[in-house]
Amino acid sequence: MISGLMQYEFLQNAFLTGMIIGVIAPLLGVFIVVRRLSLIADALSHITLAGIALSLLLEKKFLVLSGLNPLYMGMVFSVGGSLFIEKLRTVYKHYQELAIPIILSGGVGLGVIFISLADGFNTDLFSYLFGSVSAVSRADLWTILIISIFVITIVSFLYKELFLLSFDEEYAKATGIAAKSLHFIFIVMVALVIAASMRIVGILLVSSLMTLPVAASIRFANGFKQTIFFSILFGEISVLGGLFLSYYLNLAPGGTIVMIAIFILVLVIWLKKRSAKRAILKR
Repeated sequence: MISGLMQYEFLQNAFLTGMIIGVIAPLLGVFIVVRRLSLIADALSHITLAGIALSLLLEKKFLVLSGLNPLYMGMVFSVGGSLFIEKLRTVYKHYQELAIPIILSGGVGLGVIFISLADGFNTDLFSYLFGSVSAVSRADLWTILIISIFVITIVSFLYKELFLLSFDEEYAKATGIAAKSLHFIFIVMVALVIAASMRIVGILLVSSLMTLPVAASIRFANGFKQTIFFSILFGEISVLGGLFLSYYLNLAPGGTIVMIAIFILVLVIWLKKRSAKRAILKR
């Protein structure tokens, strides 16, 4: 693969995109898990699927739209879905978790309708569902790079506010933090990262990259910043390891990345239990 990276642009695009996603997906995933919104990634990935399916449908029906990148329509739907989730959370104040299955169901429904109108699956849609190394273009790479710069900049500047909001929303509001605006910014960032990650991991598996490395790091780290560090480390190992294995073994990159992330999680849990038993025996 090293020699291939020097020769083929699509491998360079996939490798660099994977490295970027391996940072920003777990980075936001830590805040998602702490806020107990793990399923929000699933909901937004399914509404993104509807946007991708609509884009491919329009491309098929109207030749003038043949050059339209489905990534952009997916982002529009993902951001729209994220804003709708925030609206529903204010409507159902005592049952805020209802917003997630509502959007998830709506995304699946719209996706199925658009797919049926396009007369079923095609190769392009399949690559978006499960990820594809060869599908990552240079335009996708630049788009994902811009999104990553935006996300890292926002998280860096608003780290303290996001931290307070994640652990104690009432206290954050009492200190004068504009919680509503922060919720809006955060949910839009999550939507953009999910839409950006689908090229490598796939729409149906992108939520795994935002939660599995975090689940492993929680068992391993001491403190919030350490959790972020190990989440990104495990995310990078999963993505880069998945890309290498999928290249040599001719496997789907998305599934391979997720299975490596699960292996890391199981390994961390096992090591943690083993160290706990040793500590008990020493006593």
